[in-house]
Amino acid sequence: MTILVAEDDPLTRRALAQILSDEGWTVVTAADGARAWELFDAGGIGLICLDIMMPGRSGYDLCRKIREKDRTVPLLFISAKAEELDKVLGLELGADDFIVKPFGAREVVARIRAVLRRFERGGTAPPPTSAWTFGPWSVDAQTMRALSGDHVVDLTSREIQLIDLFVRHRGRVLSRVRILQLLWGWEEAPRTRTLDQHIAVLRKKLGDRNQTLIQTVQGVGYRFEA
Repeated sequence: MTILVAEDDPLTRRALAQILSDEGWTVVTAADGARAWELFDAGGIGLICLDIMMPGRSGYDLCRKIREKDRTVPLLFISAKAEELDKVLGLELGADDFIVKPFGAREVVARIRAVLRRFERGGTAPPPTSAWTFGPWSVDAQTMRALSGDHVVDLTSREIQLIDLFVRHRGRVLSRVRILQLLWGWEEAPRTRTLDQHIAVLRKKLGDRNQTLIQTVQGVGYRFEA
């Protein structure tokens, strides 16, 4: 598999490329967003690691452009921007994960392998049931959209998977650890806000700010109530 690393800092770029090469992956690198798009557009990229602050085209802009062409290729942000808003924006644009610099080699490899495990298990394909009623929303995994009246919102593959999981466990509490194991493929769930950030983005898209659909169960996880 070929991984694209887009990172403007040469030391970080070389270090990340070395870490991934040592794991047996083929790595191509880009120092700016324009070159990264050229490499992706040429085809053959199996996973993308994006920095946010890059010359020419930011990681956010590049992610948006990539998702217009391919809504399922695994994509992770690796950035020094650690604010909650930055992470949420990245997930809203369709990223599968967000790793904050400075990072450890083992963490990067583990997070990439977790994303790949999910995709290898069919995470890019629609679930066996591909249409649901989710509160006031009609959700279609084939079009990756949710509709409610005149409102239409685009969903990422991760959000489709979350909705599918909640619908299949309607009324039951799903722990954070269980959700991370089922959807992220993590054998052991580390201390992370990744799931909570994805839930926040999904709530925002569906207008669920009062948590009437996806309820937080303090200290445990989440529950979907019809």
